[in-house]
Amino acid sequence: MRALALLRRRGDRGYSLIELIIVSGILAILAGAAVPMAKVTVQRQREIELRRSLREIRTAIDRYKDAVDLGVVGGLTVEPEDEGYPPDLETLVDGVEVLGDESERKMRFLRRIPFDPFTRDKKWGLRSYGDESDSTRWSGQNVYDVYSQSSGVALDGTRYREW
Repeated sequence: MRALALLRRRGDRGYSLIELIIVSGILAILAGAAVPMAKVTVQRQREIELRRSLREIRTAIDRYKDAVDLGVVGGLTVEPEDEGYPPDLETLVDGVEVLGDESERKMRFLRRIPFDPFTRDKKWGLRSYGDESDSTRWSGQNVYDVYSQSSGVALDGTRYREW
């Protein structure tokens, strides 16, 4: 009897092979469920960054247009077809001279051109004031709007180009 009790105590110390297989299976199922959730989280973060970048550029374009309409900026030859919008995105970064300021101060609207998190590039699709709202070709007159050049589809089913 005593030998049987010692044998039983030694066997109670570890896990059986079946218990190890069950625990490993449960861990594999949990890990398999975590990978798709991580992919969705990464895509959601990129979408947030894309919205932030588009908002930043569009706000800078609007501020430029307001400055031109108010006559605050000088040194510009505003053509009637430009409608007071910037000729390109670099103008928003380089800035324009402030009218009536002898110190030749420049008003800048962007620190840098933000990058598109899906194309991983600083090249954006541009639209002029005269272009159609869904146009994918820029006429080159001015920059009225920007859009992502990514052909991807968002989590809500819309295309990034339509944002």
